[in-house]
Amino acid sequence: MIKNFLFHRVNPERDKLWDPMDVALFDKCIKFISENYEVDLFENLFENNLLFENKKIATIMFDDGYKDNLIYAAPILKKYNCKASFYIVTDCIDNNIPTWTHILEYQFQNTNISKLNLNFDFLAEEFQIGNLNSLEERIRFVKKLKPFLKKLSDEKRNLVLQKISETYYDTKIPELMMDWDDVRELRNQGHYIGSHTVTHCMLGTMKDESEIRKELINSANRIKSELGYFPLTISYPIGSFNDTTKRISKEVGYKIGLAVGQDVFRPKNDDIFEVKRIELYNESWFKTRLRISNQLENIKSLIGYKK
Repeated sequence: MIKNFLFHRVNPERDKLWDPMDVALFDKCIKFISENYEVDLFENLFENNLLFENKKIATIMFDDGYKDNLIYAAPILKKYNCKASFYIVTDCIDNNIPTWTHILEYQFQNTNISKLNLNFDFLAEEFQIGNLNSLEERIRFVKKLKPFLKKLSDEKRNLVLQKISETYYDTKIPELMMDWDDVRELRNQGHYIGSHTVTHCMLGTMKDESEIRKELINSANRIKSELGYFPLTISYPIGSFNDTTKRISKEVGYKIGLAVGQDVFRPKNDDIFEVKRIELYNESWFKTRLRISNQLENIKSLIGYKK
């Protein structure tokens, strides 16, 4: 049984919509994990046939490729002698642009434009609103819109995102991502670099197999061109995958596929292309401890909690 702990951003700056984990909380997490588990790279466990070891094993993983991973997270990992796996979106690294989810939320928080017409017949009526006159209104709106967009096909979602970007032309997207020198620095520190696709697409919503294949193979080849190896691991963006995703991932050469799942990974029973991870957030230490111990999900299950 392996606990794979998933992080994204680690940063002292706050965000109303997608709050990075505070640096002090991340320090507490890594300290606690390192004291209570044997920490290793999942890729090392796989390559050395150690997945079935009868030990309290944990791994530390990051998705996306934000620069704060190097600035704030890496020194803390070094402090506790822990290695982590970083799964990067190669277009984000190449062009220093955040993922579409981050861009979406940033635009709604930073535009001064009130008029927004999303006249798409596939959107629910509540999203075809004409005006959002305040920051509070925009935040409430995008909090509902973002999960709805995740349910759309890749093609429809991109139409909406393009319309929003054209409408909120006054927002300058921040440069938050690592570059390849930063990625190499993590690699030189002993961390593992894997793939998180080319564009942070939701693979499970894509119908065109040739496009899925491009996202998977091109990201891996980009990593190979910069770091010298084809990555073992594909981390499915936003946990979106299906049987087609897994099949094509295997066909192009990956050996491991990462999901989310908020549960432990059981090597004897679970699919290596559907590896569960426990995502940790910027919450109280009490709640974070419950997530690390997996007690929070057990409590939710007992009381019949539904998100």
